[in-house]
Amino acid sequence: MTSITTKAATPTEWDDVQRALTGGGDGGSCQCAWPVLRNKDWNVTTKTQRVDMLRDEIAEGPPPGVVAYVDGDAAGWIRVGPRPSQKRLAHTRTIVAATEEPLDDESVWAVTCFSVRREHRGQGLNTALLIAAIDYARASGARMIEGYPIDTGAVKTSSNELFHGALSTFLAAGFTVVGELRSGRPLVSLTLAG
Repeated sequence: MTSITTKAATPTEWDDVQRALTGGGDGGSCQCAWPVLRNKDWNVTTKTQRVDMLRDEIAEGPPPGVVAYVDGDAAGWIRVGPRPSQKRLAHTRTIVAATEEPLDDESVWAVTCFSVRREHRGQGLNTALLIAAIDYARASGARMIEGYPIDTGAVKTSSNELFHGALSTFLAAGFTVVGELRSGRPLVSLTLAG
């Protein structure tokens, strides 16, 4: 039986983060920097700069995400953290229009990226990652978590675009749809504390 475990990404897990981000999709080149950079800044960075940015972010803490392991092998990654630290979100008009929460509220966290190695897809890693992200956010004092998934039942999408996560994964974890970014792209939230 396959064993799935998760761990917050600290400097000790740096090599595991890199393994989880490679092996399928854009994770290796993106380095999960897309959520933390505005377009104008993203467009002028190189992969090397994004690697350095993620390494520095992990070194400075708190952990900006969680790594999933399948039988000890680093297999997946999820970015989760306070929404204000993910600068792109406050500059995305559709999110600004759809959220009911103040954009500068540090108690509102966001899940913005999933990355799973090809050989580990279809094993429930996104669910395990999302549950671990919820637990981490709750333990860190988050009041609420937002997500911006794709409704795969409503729109056709490539596996590469699923870095946002699938709506079904969020709904199964207890999130509810509270807004719409555009057709097939809901805004979901989960309240963790009153």
